[in-house]
Amino acid sequence: MSAETTTERPTYVLARAEVRAVARVSPNFVRVTFGGDELFEFGTPGDVFDSRIKIVFPPASGILPDLDRETDNWWASYLAVPEDERGSMRTYSVRELRVTDAGTELDVDFVLHLAPGLSGPASRWADAAAVGQELFIVGPRRGIPASAHGGAEFEPGTAASVVLAGDETAAPAIARILEDAPRDLRGCAFIEVPSADDVLPIAAPAGVEVRWLPRTGEQAHGLQLIPAVLEYLGDADAGDDVDVTDIESEDLLWETPDYSGLGEDIAVANAPPERYFWIAGESGVVTTLRRHLVKDLGIDRGQVAFMGYWRRGVAMRG
Repeated sequence: MSAETTTERPTYVLARAEVRAVARVSPNFVRVTFGGDELFEFGTPGDVFDSRIKIVFPPASGILPDLDRETDNWWASYLAVPEDERGSMRTYSVRELRVTDAGTELDVDFVLHLAPGLSGPASRWADAAAVGQELFIVGPRRGIPASAHGGAEFEPGTAASVVLAGDETAAPAIARILEDAPRDLRGCAFIEVPSADDVLPIAAPAGVEVRWLPRTGEQAHGLQLIPAVLEYLGDADAGDDVDVTDIESEDLLWETPDYSGLGEDIAVANAPPERYFWIAGESGVVTTLRRHLVKDLGIDRGQVAFMGYWRRGVAMRG
């Protein structure tokens, strides 16, 4: 195949996928395995890291919409479907991707936000998921460079160590990052989860400590995570009066070393960072950590990827 032909291939795969297996791996996580012939060109095993995918869940009728799967116009074709017929779209991370002679399978870990006011169509679907059900998955096409499709933010470069931090929605991405990372990676990962029973195995490099932070009772997101990260960075007092309820904007914070959702100028670093930070989860928590790291500790924002995956009290779409 010529180079010209290769560049004309759609950047994304929009695949009709079927549920191959469902496992309740902890009280608040359901792992769903997807497969199907249309996943053949999906992704690149061994280089997944925090790659994001889109999942289109069926509407109430159970009938998946007819979407453009031949070009990169999948988003426009999705929006063209009447809202009550298009189903719901949500963003997830790949927990594991397996490509063998028998085909391609991927695992997605769903968090079950089933409490009143927190549940959504994705959680309800995952809670009732059964083998044989079908939905659409949108993700990077195998062989297309990550720079062409985006969807992955973990880029530590030559940093000697990393700090990863997130809540349960970021746990699958953190796990995938650590399992795909070079075995000589050093650093620490902080993962806040609803309960101690939600601690799951991660095959992390020997030089990366993984600290699980179970919440207690109805404790708010971030009250375990924020103090733990700041103490690790030598600012033990900063987490004593954590308040993540004063964030007025409903927009999700999204900043990486080369992009600012806030429109801030990004200064070019004079030298490669010694430490790289990857922080994701509830947007108010991420915003609070950003304030402490950048404003209080003076960490160059070019060393950090801050990603609000969701916002408490706000229904996420897409």
